[in-house]
Amino acid sequence: MTCQKQPAVYMLASQRNGTLYIGVTRDLRKRIWEHKNNVVEGFTHRHAVHLLVWFELHEEMLSAIEREKQLKNWKRAWKIELIEKGNSSWIDLYESIL
Repeated sequence: MTCQKQPAVYMLASQRNGTLYIGVTRDLRKRIWEHKNNVVEGFTHRHAVHLLVWFELHEEMLSAIEREKQLKNWKRAWKIELIEKGNSSWIDLYESIL
């Protein structure tokens, strides 16, 4: 499944069990590149949150936005469990979407 120009929800981390960031985008490759290169000032730049540790592709932007809101309301432990279910080593998944 391609992730270019497809709605996606994603989680970035500063390191394993570190600071987490949840976002939504229409272009996952471009948005993660922007985070990694500190193109936009903000939370991920200030806290060095650059590792793509989880993402979920959606058919519609509305469902991606709803999922982002849902995840942002989750307890931290649930977010970590979700990451570790699909990425137990907390590897940076950015290369996998290029």
